[in-house]
Parts: sequence; C-alpha cells; structure tokens
Amino acid sequence: MEKVINAVAARRRLGQLLEEAFYRGDVFIIERAGRPMAAVIPIEQYRQWQQRREEFFAMIDEVQERTRKVPPEELEEAIAEAVAAAKAVEEKELEPSL
Repeated sequence: MEKVINAVAARRRLGQLLEEAFYRGDVFIIERAGRPMAAVIPIEQYRQWQQRREEFFAMIDEVQERTRKVPPEELEEAIAEAVAAAKAVEEKELEPSL
C-alpha cells in the first residue's frame, strides 16, 4: 500500500516506516511542504528495480555495439519500418471482430 507522509512525521516515525516497508511491503512517499521529495520502499522492490535497470542498460549497450558500424540513415529507415509495422499490428488488434 502506498502512503503519503510529511517529512516531520517521517522523522518521528522512521523505525515504524522501516518495519512497515520491510514486513508489509508498504511504500511511503515523503513530502515537504506538500511536494513529494523521496520514497521509502521495501529493499526487495529496490533490488528488483536495480536489476531491471542493469538489464535494460546492458541491452542498450548490446544494441549500440551491434549497430556501431551501421550508417545512421539505415538505422533510421529500419526504425521507421518497425514503428509502421507495430502500428499496423496495433490497428489490426483494435479492429472490431465480425
């Protein structure tokens, strides 16, 4: 469950916030002057995000390495074709079935 808490209350209840995040999986958005400033999340959720981020950037590095010698115009053309194909599939899926 996501809860919003102001910074003063978070400071006073930090131990409780940590326990609720760890044991119950609660997420706390900490605000100062009504503006979201930080979040307290379960450590396992943080580690999952961190792992996904590393995998994402590894994929980007791999694609950059594979396309390093391909001329930019050729890449742009291939991307435009892929976007057009994806839009065609999406439109076909949205068509009413008879």
